[in-house]
Order: sequence, then C-alpha cells, then structure tokens
Amino acid sequence: MKTIARSPGARLIVHNGARAMSYKIDLKGKVCFVAGVADAQGFGWGIVKAFASAGATVIVGTWPPMYKKFLDMIDKGFGEDAILQDGSTLKIDKVYPFDGLYSTVEEVPESVKQHKHYVGLSGYDIKSVAEQVKKDYGKVDYLIHSLANGPEVEKPLLEVSRKGYLGASSSSAYSLIAMVQQFGPFMTSGGSAISISYIAAEKCVPGYGGGMSSAKAALESDTRVLAWEAGRKWGIRINCISAGPAKTRAANAIKKAKDGKPGFIDRTIQFYAANSPLAGRKLKTDDVGTSALALCSDMNAAVTGTILHVDLGMHTMGMAVDSVHIKDFISDHVGHPEWAPAELPEYAGK
Repeated sequence: MKTIARSPGARLIVHNGARAMSYKIDLKGKVCFVAGVADAQGFGWGIVKAFASAGATVIVGTWPPMYKKFLDMIDKGFGEDAILQDGSTLKIDKVYPFDGLYSTVEEVPESVKQHKHYVGLSGYDIKSVAEQVKKDYGKVDYLIHSLANGPEVEKPLLEVSRKGYLGASSSSAYSLIAMVQQFGPFMTSGGSAISISYIAAEKCVPGYGGGMSSAKAALESDTRVLAWEAGRKWGIRINCISAGPAKTRAANAIKKAKDGKPGFIDRTIQFYAANSPLAGRKLKTDDVGTSALALCSDMNAAVTGTILHVDLGMHTMGMAVDSVHIKDFISDHVGHPEWAPAELPEYAGK
C-alpha cells in the first residue's frame, strides 16, 4: 500500500491496485467567520468549536447588546465548553460587534446609535464588518450565518404586525443575502457559506410564531438561489442546515416556561426524543457544528444549494408515535423505548 499526496485534507491511497480517497479535515490556514455567537450554548458555538478543532482561524460576529458581555465571558473562560477534540482550549482570534439587521452604516437609525447597548461601538453593520475582516485577514474561506430574531416571536401569525413580520425576515433571512453580497468578493474560490434553519420552514409548528416560519422558508429558498448566483460568480458553495431543537438562548425566548409548566423548547425537545427515529437522544449543538464542518470541507466539494436536516431524523416522520391513538400499536408491532425525560413526567403521553 502506498499513499500519494492529493490535496490539503485528502490522501489518495493505493492498495493492491485499488484507489480510494481517505480524508482528514485539516483547515490550518483557513479563516472562518461565524456571525451570531454570544455565548457557549448556541449552534454558532458548536460550529466555532468544530472549525477550531480542525485548525481553522475562527473569528466571530456578536450582536452589539451582547458584545461587551461576551468579551467578559471570553476573559473569564468557558471551562469544559471550550475544550476542543485534542484537549486544547478554544481560541477565538477576534470578536467583531455585528448586527445583521443593518447592511450599511447608513441604515442604522440614530436612535440605535444612541442606545445604551450601542454607544461606544461603531462599524457593526454588515458592510463595515466585512471591510474590516478583509483588512484584518485578507480573505474568508467559510462564512457562517447563525442569526435569527423575531421581535414578535411569541405571537401567532394571525396576530403578527407587518413591522414584526418584516423584522423577522430582515434579521433572519435577508441578513444572509447581505452577508454573501459583502463577503463573497473576497471569499476563496471553493469556499462555503452555511446558514441555520428549522423544520418550521417546511411544516406548521404551532408556537413558532412572529413570522419566523416564513423567515426560515425564505432562508431556505434563498440558499438555492444564492448557490446558483454565488457559485457562478465566485465559485463558492451555499448550503443550509435545518437543525432540530436545542436549549439555546434564542430558543428559550419562544414561549418561555411559566407557572411551573415547561416552555416551547422543553416540550419540543421532549417531543423529538419521543418521536424521532433516534428516540431518546437529545440533539447537541456539537452535532450541528460537526455537520457544518463536513459540509464546508472538501469531502462535500460537489454539494451546494442543499438543506441538510440535522434533527435526529424527525423530518422523515409523518406520525407522532407517542400519540394515545397510535402508541399501543407502535409498542406492539415495533417496540417503543422508554423516552419520557424524568424532569417532565407530567407531559408523557399527552
């Protein structure tokens, strides 16, 4: 058997005349910008860890109201949450204040500039951040959009205002377009952009309100169009991950727990544990991180415009198997694992 160098991260192995590719993801020398990181709980953090573990230089964009707090968190350290695969500690090379609601500095209202969370900060619009990143690093190989905000997310669609609906789409969907517009010209050919979606883009998820389902649907549609346009213009790939539920800061904002009853995200996690093909397993933010890494790597060099479901297989299901109408049948014919989390026993079977 002999090994022939092929390309960074890939080896061509020849054994008894047979040829096969063996991959190790090595991103040393690559730059990854992750927009939407403000703590160690979100999908953005899982992506940061995955790319850092592969050797990439990771820089992040943080929402201005969380910017100073996040810098304080970095100074204090994240403990076990910052440990990489090789046992080393995560290092974020630079943090930029970043607000995906504004494409250019001219779009930022004076009232926002004077807000207590924005005073003392500048250059947080998408264009300004892109220009600064280009000045600092010269290129970006991987662009990650981990942004979502619905100002009226607790309202059902029938009660959402035009302002709330457009705000959700602007922050959660158009921001991807603006990021690709500004970062695309100095991304390396063969580079990739990834965004994060949710099953509500495809199917009705009661409780996921504020027009966020529409924003996610737009995000997925834009992924396909951007894959065509950015692929032809700059040779970059655009993909999207439709992630299952995880208890992130953003998810906790959707119909919070109250009166001792579990909130939207707790119930959704439990529903997935009960009904997904991978029953009993909770989705981890690292699952999304490693999936994003794989999508961006050369192992998926021919993949663009796709929506990858990282949701324990829940998107394949057309029936709630824990329903009182079908539960006994499933148990008798297929087998039903013990799934109900001990912390929420009152919800079991309802």
